[in-house]
Parts: sequence; C-alpha cells; structure tokens
Amino acid sequence: MDFSFDRVWNRRRTNCIKWDFNGTIFGKDDILPLWVADMDFAVPPPVQEDIQNRAGHPIYGYSGCPPEFFHSFINWNKKRHGWLLEKDWIMATPGVVPSIALAINALTQEGNGIIIQPPVYPPFFSVVEKNQRKLQLNPLRRSGNSYKMDFDNLEQIIDENTRMLILCHPHNPGGRVWKKEELQELIRLCAEHNIIVVSDEIWADIVFSGNKHIPLAKAAPEFKDNIITCMAASKTFNLAGLKASATVIPDEYKRKKFQEAMDRLNMGRINIFGMTSFISAFYKGEEWLECLLDYLEGNLEFLLDFIQTRLPGVRAIPPQGTFLVWLDFNSYGLSDEELREKTVNGARVGLNPGYTFGEEGRGFQRINIGCPRETLKEALERLAQEFE
Repeated sequence: MDFSFDRVWNRRRTNCIKWDFNGTIFGKDDILPLWVADMDFAVPPPVQEDIQNRAGHPIYGYSGCPPEFFHSFINWNKKRHGWLLEKDWIMATPGVVPSIALAINALTQEGNGIIIQPPVYPPFFSVVEKNQRKLQLNPLRRSGNSYKMDFDNLEQIIDENTRMLILCHPHNPGGRVWKKEELQELIRLCAEHNIIVVSDEIWADIVFSGNKHIPLAKAAPEFKDNIITCMAASKTFNLAGLKASATVIPDEYKRKKFQEAMDRLNMGRINIFGMTSFISAFYKGEEWLECLLDYLEGNLEFLLDFIQTRLPGVRAIPPQGTFLVWLDFNSYGLSDEELREKTVNGARVGLNPGYTFGEEGRGFQRINIGCPRETLKEALERLAQEFE
C-alpha cells in the first residue's frame, strides 16, 4: 500500500508547535522547522478512521481503560520485541515524561540523586531538577562515530544518596540502540547499589536495519523488579499530541507507590482519543510502520550522502534508531550563539541546539528527518548555502 510519505502536508494553523510557533521559538516566522520530534507524515489510515469514528459520537465524557488497551500493547511487544508481559504490570499513563516524573515522586525523596547520561533528551534534566532531586551526570563517551556508556564513571559517581537512573533507550539524540551486553552491565551495576532504572523506550519501534531493540527488562529478566519501562505509540505512529502511554512496573510495591502518586495528582485517566489511537495503532499499524522505516532509512541515506558531498565540515553521527540525527558542527569553530545565528538567521532552518542536551552537546545540532524528502532536501540546501 502507498502511504504517501512524500506528500507535503500544510500543518500551519493547526496549533502545531513545529510550524505555528516559529516566531516564539526562533524569533522569526520564515523558518523551515526540523527540530521537535514529531513527523510530518499522516498517521496510519486505520488510526485516522478509528479516531473519526469515535469523534462521530457527539458525547466526549470521561473514559475508562478497556481490556483492548492492555491486549494491544501485550501483543505488540510479544510480536515486535519478543517481550512477554503480564497485564497486571501495565499501567495506562498520560505520556512518557509525566510517567518519569511520577516515578521520581513515587519512589525517591527530595534531595535524592538521580543519574542521567548526557548528551540526552532535555526534559531529563528538568524533570529531575524541578522535582527537587539532585542531578548526577554520567556522560556518554564518544567512540568514533558513536557513543558508549561509561561504566567506570558510573561506579565512581554513585553514592549513598543515589536512588534512580533514567535510561534513554534507544538514545536521543545519539541514535544508539543499546546492545544486550551493555544493558546487562548497566542494570547489574544499578541493582548492586539498589538503584531503580526508569527506561524510556518511547523509540523502541524506530530501529534501522541491522539493529534490534531489546527492552531492558527482557535483557535482564532477573532484575525486572528493579526496572520501570515507559513506552508509547506516539513516536512510532506520529501520535504525540494525543498523550497516551503505558508504564510497565513488574514489582508490586513499586506499582502501588506509582499508583498512589497518580492518584494524588488525579492523573489516572487517558483522554478518549489518546486511548482510541493507542489501541488502533498497536492492533492495525504494523504495515504502515514497515513502510515508514523504509522511508526513514532512505531519508537517512540521503542526508548522509548530502553531508559528505555538500557539508563536509559537518560530521553526522549515523543513528541506529530514532528519526533524529546528531550533527557535529565543531569543526567550524563557532560558539553556540554564532552557530544559531548561521542556522536560524542565515539558513532559516530550525534545528535543536546541542547545548540543550547538556554540555556535551555544545557545537552540535539535532535534525529531524521524519519529513518528506523534499522538505529535508530544502533544509539541507539552505544549510549548504550558508556553510559552504
């Protein structure tokens, strides 16, 4: 089936952060935005149809969580990841970052240490600090054109106050799909020190050829009670605006504390359309996803070829997963302010500035390739004209 990934949709005037708020975010409206991690592709047709069918009923009252929510998620993980889940482990939640915040509030105390591994998704910093916990940084090590975890440093920074580690798996922005051995070593070290690992696996299904996502709790089942896994259909099927996710907590005590934290904030319900899309995507979206992955790999190949020939001063970190690419501009010797001036005001392209991912991101920019190739080509042409 042709899902028309080449079609250029006009997303303006839909209250879209990516396209309608350029003036607020970049200070000018005539920006080609390839930054925030949603895609410029229509969602799978069966998902559109199911949402429209539900919208056809003119009453939008409170909704409960039907058995299909759990069944669709369990079946998807069994088929795609070989991960066997029990229904009782799964909690319906209103998004992955809110779920991380709930885990922090449920299972740590103010002042406790929480480890993150920069460069990493910016909300990891804020969700720790805004909840009055102490950030403990375990930076990833650059290894050629990729990143590795630094286990020696991890052991050094753990202290008696450390309670949690937040893992980005697959990694945003570096695109690493962590290997089984890496995951096993990480959870072994954390379990040894009674540290809970919250594994953000929102990118689990966007993995390129030759790589395989292994859920952390599957990689080390003997430590599953020490792991909280956060997943969603949002990145996979372009449903980020509908705010639905699943949080997997095998340990009964941790699950109870998490539920209590949800109850305190009255966050126990997912909205009608989030619920509908979650179920529909996991039951009916696989063919669309396979075509999407082919298209994204084509976009990645196009970008890497373009950079090699037209932007040789930029070093791309080839991702193993996600639809994001981490671009190293450090060879130009520019400050972050000068780099922003050239990308935003010169090229008129909106990317994510690397420093927002931590000190290790200075001199980098993150680009989103989840768009029609025509859009990607235009953005790269603009950058080439500015940096040539």
